[in-house]
Amino acid sequence: MSSDDDSGDGRMIAWRLERLARVMRAREHEDGLTPAQREALRYLARANRYSNTPGALTRYLGATKGTVSQTVMALERKGYIAKAGRNARKAVHLSLTEKGLGVLDGDPWANLAVAAGELGGKTRRRMQRGLEDLLEGELKRAGLASFGLCASCRYFREKGRDGDAKGPHLCMLFEAALSDDDAGRICVEHASAG
Repeated sequence: MSSDDDSGDGRMIAWRLERLARVMRAREHEDGLTPAQREALRYLARANRYSNTPGALTRYLGATKGTVSQTVMALERKGYIAKAGRNARKAVHLSLTEKGLGVLDGDPWANLAVAAGELGGKTRRRMQRGLEDLLEGELKRAGLASFGLCASCRYFREKGRDGDAKGPHLCMLFEAALSDDDAGRICVEHASAG
């Protein structure tokens, strides 16, 4: 089979995705971090204020509470994350420290994102759409949360809080103002608008 065979065999697509994931996972062991720790850091860098909790991280990673607890403790011990809101009335929220943000600068997946950005526009758009469709289908089959961007959620209202100092947009689920930055973050409560 030639490398430019465009028959669209699904097995070849799946094989290439699997191989790419394995190559990336092997590179994630740099800097004394595990792949799970790196994934937790990437998640926290993208999560909104409603989704930066250990519970949301557990759902995102599809791991057990114990595994995520160990991951969080290790990242906190290494100085990559900080906890806030530790009392009984307030959920624990996790945030990246400067050191945590710094380690993401050299993250193998960030390098892959740069390489993906260098693909031709048509290839990049088709690949993005195809991967979105595959991911959405697998999440539905597994009954998992989408963790999509706030701006693509059915609860999001652009300019729903115009004039609010906390942000011009509205999350109807939490009845909260959202900034432009919030709108570009992922949420544990995301519900597809379509």
